[in-house]
Amino acid sequence: MTARTVRTARKGPVLPDLALEQSLAAARRTAEGAGSGPLLVAGMDEVGRGALAGPVSVGVVVVRMPDDGPHPAVRDSKALSAKRRTALVPEILAWGAAAAVGHAEPGEIDRYGITAALALAGRRAWHRVAGELGRVPDLLLLDGRDNWLPKAPAALCGALAPGPGAVHLQVKADATCASVAAASILAKVERDGLMTGLAEAFPAYGWEGNKGYGASAHRLAIAAQGPSPYHRMSWNLGLGQSPAGEQAEWTA
Repeated sequence: MTARTVRTARKGPVLPDLALEQSLAAARRTAEGAGSGPLLVAGMDEVGRGALAGPVSVGVVVVRMPDDGPHPAVRDSKALSAKRRTALVPEILAWGAAAAVGHAEPGEIDRYGITAALALAGRRAWHRVAGELGRVPDLLLLDGRDNWLPKAPAALCGALAPGPGAVHLQVKADATCASVAAASILAKVERDGLMTGLAEAFPAYGWEGNKGYGASAHRLAIAAQGPSPYHRMSWNLGLGQSPAGEQAEWTA
């Protein structure tokens, strides 16, 4: 009997898709007796939560469900090279019904805390897509376990569009849901661009490489020269740590 070698095809990484977005839209139609027209589903994700300098940024990408065409080959922004992320931006903007990035500045982070500042950035991005669409999206798909959007400072949200009425939380949504992965890419590219621009005015900190995160060279520059106006003064800048009780994101 002759032995046979069975070769199995190598499988590449599973790319994010629109399965959850489609499921959420279908459930919404069933629950509310909505018509057969498309619903607007927004995916949201953040970057810069654990940086020592620069803004915290939130991306939003809105898609119509059912989607009327193929979506870009997006992935979690951290799994892509900077070149690939940048190349995907025009594809995402052409695909989405609306898209935006919102920011909260270091001074706002210091005054209100990272969670409230994160929420403020998210509400600003949400306001921009609502303006582009002429109405707020029907529901929001948010990466993680915590709906932080309601924690935005009320005094700064009076002129913004109302927040989402329906929010679905999904852990690792940036790795599995195309709308959230797209939002993470937009936020990452825009924030990285801001930090690279600031690096020209403040070259000592190496922001063109570390993007404001706690790299050792960045911390040494803070110790040698002191913080810049774009550092988060409420952070433990000497140790490169975020305040106790706040979750840091250390990957640039």
